Amino acid sequence: MNQESSIAILAPGLLGGSLALAVRKKFPLAVIRVWARRSEALDEVRQRLPSAIGSTSIAETMQGASLAILCMPVPHMKAAAEQIIAANTTPQLLVTDVGSVKGSVVTTLEPVFASKGIPFIGSHPMAGSHATGMAHARGDLFQNAACLLTPRESTPSEALNRLRSFWATLGCRVLEMSPAEHDRHVARISHLPHAMAVLTTLAALKDDNRAIPCAAGGFRDTTRVASGDPTMWSGILRENRAEVLAALQDASGHLNGLIELLNSGDEAQLASFLASAKALRDLVPAPPELRL
Repeated sequence: MNQESSIAILAPGLLGGSLALAVRKKFPLAVIRVWARRSEALDEVRQRLPSAIGSTSIAETMQGASLAILCMPVPHMKAAAEQIIAANTTPQLLVTDVGSVKGSVVTTLEPVFASKGIPFIGSHPMAGSHATGMAHARGDLFQNAACLLTPRESTPSEALNRLRSFWATLGCRVLEMSPAEHDRHVARISHLPHAMAVLTTLAALKDDNRAIPCAAGGFRDTTRVASGDPTMWSGILRENRAEVLAALQDASGHLNGLIELLNSGDEAQLASFLASAKALRDLVPAPPELRL
């Protein structure tokens, strides 16, 4: 079993806070170090996890860490990386992140860490919520979630094995792919759904919100993620712009096809259109705990 001796978590929001709680349960012998920009955020961490060592100094947080996980928004990761390589780090240090985009993250951060001989491997646990902050953190957030790793040909095998073991110990199903493949897949199954939830919400309510009292499960389920942090999602969509645009172009084509079917009144073709979507959706497995 992977037993990292000291794990540094940088930025204790929903993912970082949930990581801290999960690590305490799954790695009971590990020292947990948490960095936050604000001391108030560290107070929240101490309330949920009294044993954690908190600091507003990245250099202090990195002391003795064998694994560091960047959990801040993607645009802030490079500045954090530069502070990490300037700190007094251990020879065993391995760095990863939990960002929703990997092409720009790996391209930017890998050379920064390589300059000090520190391996960096991108990670993306497919877990989260539209809610944000340590207050919503859950120790079981990663149980049965897919975690996408994006190693490169130059990635040391020992570092990759350690990271695989870390996420597997937290309960994740570990998948590996290139950064480009990651961004293409995630644009389709994460970024596009968010964009479509936003569009559905605007189309349904922007010009006339009097239908809100009528909303039921279908509308809530379809639009839930539109309640996500707009600043965070703006950054995600910008960082993965090319793949998101391609996905939106495909969605636009299907939307136009549906409009044409409704205009034509062709009942058989409309049923076939809906059936093709149902057949694809039925291929998506339910979360393990919901399987009958």
